[in-house]
Amino acid sequence: MNATIPIRKECPPGACDCGREALLRDPQGDVRILKLTKDEEKRLVARLEALSSLDDLKAMEQRMHAQLGIVLHIAPSPNEVRTVRGIAIKLQEQPGLCRKTRQAIPAAIRRSLESRPEIAYAILDAHDLFGGL
Repeated sequence: MNATIPIRKECPPGACDCGREALLRDPQGDVRILKLTKDEEKRLVARLEALSSLDDLKAMEQRMHAQLGIVLHIAPSPNEVRTVRGIAIKLQEQPGLCRKTRQAIPAAIRRSLESRPEIAYAILDAHDLFGGL
């Protein structure tokens, strides 16, 4: 018996530019991202909002990459960092990654950084912004 893995339903026409259909047609396409259903996305966002440390964030980055193929880039912006908005959180462009998901994941991480500023400080320290102070 082959158990089918649920995949994300298509977005309404004109609402998204994820390229889901083209990804499904491509035999070499990485379809792991389509395993992120709306329910799973809610669980992922809740988990990202509950981060406890920089190590926890790094582990989630690795897990998202291994399971879904999502590549996350987190670094201080080149301008001055006064708030968590000064930390750049970007997802690498990927076919099949829904527009709403591209917005929800960084927003969840920002909420986590706002509730636990020590994670934001650890990110800044990891990029040597404190310069050994």
